[in-house]
Amino acid sequence: MKKLNVLFLAGATALAFQACNSSNKSSTTVANDSNSNKDTSGMMSSKDTTVKTAGGVLKVDKDDADFAVKAANGGMAEVALGQLAQQKATNPDVKAFGAKMVTDHTKANDKMMALAKQKNITLPAAIGNDEQKVMDDLSKKTGKDFDKAYVKEMVKDHDKDVKLFEDESKNGKDADVKAFAATTLPVLKMHQTMIKAIDKKM
Repeated sequence: MKKLNVLFLAGATALAFQACNSSNKSSTTVANDSNSNKDTSGMMSSKDTTVKTAGGVLKVDKDDADFAVKAANGGMAEVALGQLAQQKATNPDVKAFGAKMVTDHTKANDKMMALAKQKNITLPAAIGNDEQKVMDDLSKKTGKDFDKAYVKEMVKDHDKDVKLFEDESKNGKDADVKAFAATTLPVLKMHQTMIKAIDKKM
């Protein structure tokens, strides 16, 4: 029994050490690395199902996979920050905007996940380190300070998101990923207009 406990403890320590090492790497970097290690020879032919690497065949161009990783990371961050706004915002417009972020980005995230599964794209398992830092910083704020900081972050995020989705909808190589970007773009532009209007009133 004692020997079993020692083995369990050693295993737990090894897992904890591994977790510490991997936590230094952003989840977006882990996802991008995983996609980089996949075979792309089957990209142009849907009939080619040969798995030549441990990660299988990446069925899209690397640029499309990079977009998917960024889109998924941004979407997860919008949901997490939206939930935070629902809890902490004092301004009713900011609170309502947070709720809209949760609803709209959850829908978009679900579509992205289904598409990624179809194309064998690895997506981040959690929000990236930069987004986590924003989340941590906002969590420490209260009242009007939170409202202003959240709105400022949302203006910046949606400017960045609109550009990312516009680029993919024009230049994407995979028809399905390109279509996802094109159909999601109007929703992001609506969010951009809404948050800029809220920002002006504050």
